[in-house]
Amino acid sequence: MDNSRLLLRSGLTLAAAALPAALAGPSAAASGISVSTTGSTVSVVTSACTQINGSWGTAALLTSRQANFAQGRQVALSGTSVSQSAAWSSVSPGTYTVVVVCSSGSTAGSQSVIVSSPARPTISATSSPAPSRGVMGGLGGATRDYGPLTLGLGGALVGAGLVATGWFLRRRSRPYRL
Repeated sequence: MDNSRLLLRSGLTLAAAALPAALAGPSAAASGISVSTTGSTVSVVTSACTQINGSWGTAALLTSRQANFAQGRQVALSGTSVSQSAAWSSVSPGTYTVVVVCSSGSTAGSQSVIVSSPARPTISATSSPAPSRGVMGGLGGATRDYGPLTLGLGGALVGAGLVATGWFLRRRSRPYRL
């Protein structure tokens, strides 16, 4: 075996050994990417890539069982010269690694992210205290007691309406005398 093959194999072995350490590194801010999750959507933002031939680069979402960039869910970066982004929707709960490779071939960074299971609404049986007087009967089944003043005024208005109606009907029934 010649030296170039030996160097290539040892370089690949070192890269494969260094990839998990680089992916799990604590310096997420130094990686050049920012990863966030909202529900089951994972998104990544970077400003490290430059556009080459109309492409900013590619981002990949790797599960813990995937060893290299090509095995992950890949999404093309989109954006401007200020920031580029990519997003994955419908991501199952678990731990993932996001890797961004610019169109120049350089790695912008990698960062681990945890996608939590969606929060399920909790239904709790609560009982409110029983009404003190139950449901009140009457017109409309009202449950609010309006008090004697309100009821008196309402009765007076109804009575005034009846008197006015009687007066109007009585006046119309008289023959007109000239």
